[in-house]
Amino acid sequence: MLIALTCLPMVCAHATTDLERVAIERTLNAFTDAWNKHDAKEFSAVFTEDAEFTNVAGVSAVGRKAVEDFHAPRFATHFKDSNQVITRSKVKFIKPDVAAVDAWWEMTGARTPSGQNAGVRRGILSFVMVKVQDQWQVAVMHNTNLTAPSPGSQ
Repeated sequence: MLIALTCLPMVCAHATTDLERVAIERTLNAFTDAWNKHDAKEFSAVFTEDAEFTNVAGVSAVGRKAVEDFHAPRFATHFKDSNQVITRSKVKFIKPDVAAVDAWWEMTGARTPSGQNAGVRRGILSFVMVKVQDQWQVAVMHNTNLTAPSPGSQ
C-alpha cells in the first residue's frame, strides 16, 4: 500500500517558519559568539557584503569589510573585555527570505573612553535579515541603548 505524505498549507507554512526562526537564532548566536571572542572578522561574517550598520551613537559603516574595520579597534580597546548576551528576540517575516528582527541585549565588561567600567549596558538591536544561500545574514543593523524608564512613564 502506498501512502502519500502531504502537508496542509497552513501546517507546512508554520513548520517552515519555525525552522527559519531557529536559523535566525543561529545567526544571532554567531553574532554574540563572535562579539564575545572580540573577533571582528568573525563578527562581520554574519553581515551581507553590502550590509549597512549603525551603532548607538549613529555612526555608520557600509559593507562587510567596513563593519570589520569599524569593530577591530573597538574590540582591541573598550570592548576587549565585554560580554554580550541576547536576552530575547522577536522575528517578523516580511517575505520568506526577509525578516525584521529585534534583539534585546545586555553587555558587561565594556569600558568608557576614559577606561572606566561602563557597568551593565542594555539595548535593542534592530536587524533586517535576508536569507542568502540558505543562511540568514544581516543586511541592515541599528543599535540602540536602552535607558532606565523615568518614574511613572510605564
